[in-house]
Amino acid sequence: MSNRTYHIRTAALASAAALAGSAVLMAAPAAHAEVVDVNYQCKTPIGDKSAVSPIDIKGVKSGGGYKITMSWQKGVSSSPVELGKGSMKPSATIELGGADSGTVRVTGPANQAAIPANTPIKINDLSGTYTPKKTGKVTFTAGVLTIEALGTTTTCTPSNRPGPSLTLDVTAAAGGSSGGTSHSGSGSGAELPQTGPEDSAIALGTLGGTVLLAGAAGALWLTRRNQAARPRH
Repeated sequence: MSNRTYHIRTAALASAAALAGSAVLMAAPAAHAEVVDVNYQCKTPIGDKSAVSPIDIKGVKSGGGYKITMSWQKGVSSSPVELGKGSMKPSATIELGGADSGTVRVTGPANQAAIPANTPIKINDLSGTYTPKKTGKVTFTAGVLTIEALGTTTTCTPSNRPGPSLTLDVTAAAGGSSGGTSHSGSGSGAELPQTGPEDSAIALGTLGGTVLLAGAAGALWLTRRNQAARPRH
């Protein structure tokens, strides 16, 4: 076989590896997030109250699971008396849908500043941990908000059947079973890289690069092996 044939075969193998890497990159899973208006109906010690707040939910890859953070863009409910610093403790549930089911419990720090009487209560970001039990697209929707303050409990329930604030394409953790998870968490902790289409594409692009290098290395090995096998004159 001529040297020209060897070069053609090497180029073909390298091209195939490059195409495989591109296919992996194009198949990157998507993550979708949007701010959703949630109409909370709150049961308070002094009667019923209502408030609408845009809710944002984000997912951050963390080991075999995700750190889920829930944010309120407007305050909900109110108190007839001032709530001193550290006297209000919020928590909430996030409903899972799609490929998985159950809830994720999210918690956060108490209020870091006093909240004046008769003003909407601004909720700090709440976070928790979600470990996938199923593979596929999983939705995250705002659930019940609970506010504990001055020995009382206020429960706020979404009344407008809000849509999901976040959708993730996940893979079940090793040893996982059916059903959702319910883990508590806090708003503190080291910052982790944001999940989503861009980060998935980067990760899979790296995999594609590995495929390309492996293909090129295999082609070089094949060329050298064939050259060594040619009879000498």
